[in-house]
Amino acid sequence: MNIHEYQAKETLKSYGVAIQEGIVADTPEKAVEAAKRLTEQTGTSWWVIKAQIHAGGRGKGGGVKLAKSLDEVKEISSQILGMQLVTPQTSKEGKKVHQVLVAQDVYYPGESKTEEFYMSVLLNRASGRNMIMYSTEGGMDIEEVAEKTPHLIFHEEIDPSVGLQGFQARKIAFNLGLSGQSFKEMVKFVYALYAAYDGIDASLFEINPVLKTSDDKIIAVDSKVSIDANALYRQKDLAAMRDVREEDPTEVEAGEAGLNFVNLDGNVGCMVNGAGLAMATMDIIKISGGNPANFLDVGGTANAERVEKAFRIILKDQNVEAILVNIFGGIVRCDRVAQGIVDAYKNIGDIPVPIIVRLQGTNAEEAKKIIDDSGLKVHSAILLQEAADRIKEVLA
Repeated sequence: MNIHEYQAKETLKSYGVAIQEGIVADTPEKAVEAAKRLTEQTGTSWWVIKAQIHAGGRGKGGGVKLAKSLDEVKEISSQILGMQLVTPQTSKEGKKVHQVLVAQDVYYPGESKTEEFYMSVLLNRASGRNMIMYSTEGGMDIEEVAEKTPHLIFHEEIDPSVGLQGFQARKIAFNLGLSGQSFKEMVKFVYALYAAYDGIDASLFEINPVLKTSDDKIIAVDSKVSIDANALYRQKDLAAMRDVREEDPTEVEAGEAGLNFVNLDGNVGCMVNGAGLAMATMDIIKISGGNPANFLDVGGTANAERVEKAFRIILKDQNVEAILVNIFGGIVRCDRVAQGIVDAYKNIGDIPVPIIVRLQGTNAEEAKKIIDDSGLKVHSAILLQEAADRIKEVLA
């Protein structure tokens, strides 16, 4: 689950991570009030207005701007709020901006220059250990840095049995070229950042940039945080931060119905019980000349109600030209699933695309007979190859 920048920063702050202070607002008037309060709290005389959406690259799309007066705060907030912000990480339609973060200006003048770094904490799946990835090239797309100057990206893996060690935090600060007070501040920053990552069951922390201010403070200017959805049951406060407006509405609807669903860009919808079988089904669709339009796992209770809901969700996609139902009857009986499909079909009415149903396992033969005798426009199959051949036929 992703959370907004302002939520991520407040979470980091609670673990002792120094942040760029800010106040969220959902109207231009509230943005002006936020700017006034921020000036009282921090002394800032300029403000950064940041669109709050679940996507990076906001500045490139016009979603991050500097305001040098309260009039500019109102004007810029009016421009950003309600806009469809398109960034390199959104679809071509972009995302609607519902809130802005009014943040203090931290690039204040001083005797020494400011520096920007990149830092993230994530799981290295190859080693099974958490990893801090960092670079001196902050403020840039890390993908671009990796492509053009890979030697400027450093990694530090953390042994889960002992956690982050002092020498590792000092090594990070050293590799970033810091010394004196900024070195000490970076060591503290790294410790607090890792504690936050571990404490909230995150799957990703990305701070870009981490700023060394002109007076040697180390602060998080931006923050992207993703939380492991499997751990939300023990992170109640974080679960409450979920903003469904930022998510695919079809995926939200499927989740509320207890279905595991991910939207894709293909033309063949698939309905399967079990994640592994779903992946194999997607492969079969691809091999057969189609492209999967979704990942949909109905789980072990593929009854008529769940099947009907799954059909309705798949049919919301106008690109779907066919639907493949692939059910293995282990715990669930195939004949009951078949009857559920027939009942669901009748409840929905005329389904405009062909449906291929492959049922294998307990009572598969009886299930095939139920489908064949239903009189509905449903193609039945028992073997996976039969289902693949049917897909080729209906897409031809």
